[in-house]
Amino acid sequence: MQNQFNFFSNQFHGKSILAETDLTPSEMNYLVDFGLHLKAEAKQNNYTKYLEGKNLALIFEKNSTRTRSAFTTAAFELGANPVFLGKNDIHLSHKESVADTAKVLGSMYDGIEFRGYKQSDVETLAKYSGVPVWNGLTDEWHPTQTIPDLITIKENFGTFDGVKLAYLGDGRNNVAHSLLVGCAMVGIDVAIVSPEALTPADDIIKIANQYAQQSGAKIEITSDLASGLKNANVVTTDVWVSMGEDNWKERIDLLKPYQVNMAALEMTGNLDGKLIVMHCLPAYHDLNTEVGQEVFEKYHLSELEITDEVFNSKYARQFDEAENRKHGIKAIIAATLGNMYIPQI
Repeated sequence: MQNQFNFFSNQFHGKSILAETDLTPSEMNYLVDFGLHLKAEAKQNNYTKYLEGKNLALIFEKNSTRTRSAFTTAAFELGANPVFLGKNDIHLSHKESVADTAKVLGSMYDGIEFRGYKQSDVETLAKYSGVPVWNGLTDEWHPTQTIPDLITIKENFGTFDGVKLAYLGDGRNNVAHSLLVGCAMVGIDVAIVSPEALTPADDIIKIANQYAQQSGAKIEITSDLASGLKNANVVTTDVWVSMGEDNWKERIDLLKPYQVNMAALEMTGNLDGKLIVMHCLPAYHDLNTEVGQEVFEKYHLSELEITDEVFNSKYARQFDEAENRKHGIKAIIAATLGNMYIPQI
């Protein structure tokens, strides 16, 4: 199968991806298409060992299901050896500076994933390690979520042209910021629909508008559900309270009107047309979690950011989206660390 890899490129090689802005729009589009290619290959049980003999450090300050599983399985399928380093396994920031840790890990590993709190920490790892570093999530950005999300959109619609995404909920968190910028880069119209107290940061809106001017995407920041949802093809959301926070009452009071429910989907005007629903997960759509039960006991809500009806509807694509975390991450780490002969998509 090597004869199909006839395109020599080093534009990605050695590159760290810490935010969407580390990529050009053409690079973003390439990684989406490369991820779709790798997914198609995986469905045929074809695995190219781009990372044969490579060792990857996976640093996790925050717990994870999808990010840890996706990086681990992606590494194995590409021929690499992933090593999990939890917050209690290493001295990062506690007894050893991030810079010193970066120098140590960079001398032993070929690439580093970081999932934690501070964007400055992942930037320091990239600065001092001397190897590619990938942002598995920080408080500011989540590029390894955005690329798989774009893969999910493209595999459903075949294109980004004429597609509109509406994000409902906390417009100031990392997922909203990353989606806003990522969609603007590739030409997807995007509406961030949130209460005025939780609209995206001004600097993120500015960045998105700059990309939108190049791609032709339309950007809307609004608190009005009808306006933001009108003609949307993709409706997506995230949890109302982020990991490490406990401000449930404040967020419920603010965000309850922005729940993804059937009434919200009806506002798109696309119930009989092209419409999908996404969620980066985990989702509080029922009472089958400890957190969900605690919230129900205190606030008498059985559903939060998305209803169970929508979560299990024909529009739901959140589990395809979750699987695509692996394929998008495979594209990211193969392109930045692997064999520089990569397919011309």
